[in-house]
Parts: sequence; structure tokens; C-alpha cells
Amino acid sequence: MNKTAIITAFLVLFSGVPTIAQTSLPNMTVVSIGDGDTLRVRNQQGKPVTIRLGCIDAPEMKQNPWGQQSRTRLGQLLPVGQSVQVRQIERDKYKRLVAEVFVNNRSVNLTMVQEGQAVVYRQYLKGCANTKDQFLQAEADAKQQKLGFWNQSQPVMPWDFRRGKKNIQPNTTRSQQQQCDPSYPDFCIPPNLSDLDCRDVPYRRFRVNQPDPHGFDRDRDGIGCER
Repeated sequence: MNKTAIITAFLVLFSGVPTIAQTSLPNMTVVSIGDGDTLRVRNQQGKPVTIRLGCIDAPEMKQNPWGQQSRTRLGQLLPVGQSVQVRQIERDKYKRLVAEVFVNNRSVNLTMVQEGQAVVYRQYLKGCANTKDQFLQAEADAKQQKLGFWNQSQPVMPWDFRRGKKNIQPNTTRSQQQQCDPSYPDFCIPPNLSDLDCRDVPYRRFRVNQPDPHGFDRDRDGIGCER
């Protein structure tokens, strides 16, 4: 094989996979898996650290069977004793280390999305600014192929499940619309639901009719949650 062919094959093999220099990030060792986006590791000083995988959100454990499947898959990717490299993003309100975890230069966060075991957490995607397009494309592909979490007719996003907002669904039928707030024709919010904000809904740039009880359309231009 000539040099050009070798280079081409290498690029094809690793296209779409974020890589890092082996010495650029600290090494840690997996201690345990909490759920599909949480794990415990031990740092180089031997101190235990809780990591929340950044830029993604896995189904909650009570979202059967998706939460358990996600946890199982993360455990397969990160078995106890596995050496990993960690790119710190921030600390969350629970003092956990929000991070991107790598094994052999491959992002485990991205792999979970590619396999439909987690979804892109758009609200916090800025933590993966350099690879956000890869995350979004991975989710689109997994959704199209109905992989993992996407293999259900009406998936409830993990953040909606945690907030108890399980009834927010796209409008599809007249009977549904009769039970939905007419201020939001593109998806269903039941009337008299407690106040929501843009963080509570998985939609952006949707139509809003006045009186807009949840205040999604702050500038009153007919478009809600524009940012």
C-alpha cells in the first residue's frame, strides 16, 4: 500500500472521532458506575472523584428499561479498573466534576450518544464547543436508526422526566389539541400547568400565540425560546 493510501485509510477510520494527545489530560481509574452518565474514579493522588459526563444526558434509572440499559452500556465501556483520561469542563451544583472521558483517545460521551444510550444535553453543549457538531450528528443518526433510547414511539427526554413534565408532546391530533394550551400550536402543554421556562421544554424557535402564559416569547414576535 502506498503512502497516500495509508493516510487516506487512517483518515476514514478516525473521521468523526475526537482525539487527544496522550499526555494532555490527567489519567484516572474507574471505580464504579452510577448510571448512564455518572461514574466514580480515582485520581492520580488516590482520591475518589465523582464524574458527571458532560454535554450528554442519559435516561433516568426509573425510565425502564432505557436507564438500566444505558448504565449497563457505560459499565461495558468503562469497566472497573479501566484507565481513562479526563477533560474537565466545570463543577456542577452538586460539586461533581463535569467532564469528557476518553479511552484510547475516543470520547465515551460521544460513543454513548452514537449508540442511542444518551442524548445531547443542548443546554450544556457549550462544554463541548469544538465537537458539538459531532454530538448533534451522532444523535441525529441514532434517532434515525432508532437505536437504544430512540427505539420508542414517544421518548420522554431525561430532563423532562426529572422535572415531572411527562405530558409535553408534539401536537398530532385534534383530540390532543383540545387538551393543549392554544398558545403553543407546535407542541402540547396541558392548560393550567405550573409555570415553565425555556429550560423546561426540548423545543426552540416554536410558534407562540398570545397571551403566552409561560412567557416563552419575551419580545412578542411570535417565536418562542429563540436562544
